[in-house]
Amino acid sequence: MIYLLFSIISSSLIYTVFKLLGKFNINTLYAIVINYYTAFFAGYLLLERDFKVTDWLQQSFFLSALLLGVLFISVFKLMAETTRISGLSAVSVASKMSLAIPVVFVIIYYQESLNFLKVIGIITALIAVYFSALKSNKLKNIRLKTLLFPLGVFFGSGIIETLIKFVEEHQVANSDVALFSMSIFFFAAIIGSIAGIIQYKRKAIPFKKKDLLGGIALGIPNYFSVYFFVLALRSFKDASMVFIVNNVSIVLLSTLIGIIFFKEKLIRKNWWGILLAIISLILITLTNQ
Repeated sequence: MIYLLFSIISSSLIYTVFKLLGKFNINTLYAIVINYYTAFFAGYLLLERDFKVTDWLQQSFFLSALLLGVLFISVFKLMAETTRISGLSAVSVASKMSLAIPVVFVIIYYQESLNFLKVIGIITALIAVYFSALKSNKLKNIRLKTLLFPLGVFFGSGIIETLIKFVEEHQVANSDVALFSMSIFFFAAIIGSIAGIIQYKRKAIPFKKKDLLGGIALGIPNYFSVYFFVLALRSFKDASMVFIVNNVSIVLLSTLIGIIFFKEKLIRKNWWGILLAIISLILITLTNQ
């Protein structure tokens, strides 16, 4: 349970740092790139065994980590485009509703048991994250031709969590969790660096000291969000419960942080989302007694 708690706290801290990036006018792309390098070095420092490049290249999860690194950057870009075209609500709903993908996957692939209480808990959780993610009473300018970006966020975010579960189950040894997490961020950092260089050449946006500090502040919780999430998946037999509790709890904690520290105002649907989130957590917990 402690790993799941740390995963929730780490992911919620990412939300907090992202809010601060905007407040201090930090270049998001530059901070994202630095964040991945920071997460990579955090993983290197936490390695549980000696690191050898030749050994690393032969790891069974090497190509999977490369794919995840590509997905991390791609989903970030899709989130940025979705926010620009359809608003923050659209990207929030798409990313949070994506928990349906790994939940369905683990139930079918690992043949996890289902009962009435668990089904109601899953449905309640999905409704909860939808209502909690809304920032206004209607989504902004979502038309058929603009659905491609939020759909990309939905499937991309869901595939990332699903792939992490599959890879950690079949390709990552107990002593290699830090190495696996580090590898994901290494590839994301390389790809992000290329994107950062392209942005600099096109727009000549200068790199500032605060971009470096913002990236470091983002990278530390980002690394631990993946590291502890993998350990949490290994700590429970019921993986669908981990996905639901992790995502719903992040929504709740992030909302509380927004209210307390950033004076965010909630609409009525957000309050309904919070209530349903609490109910879903209770139902899911009861099914695992």
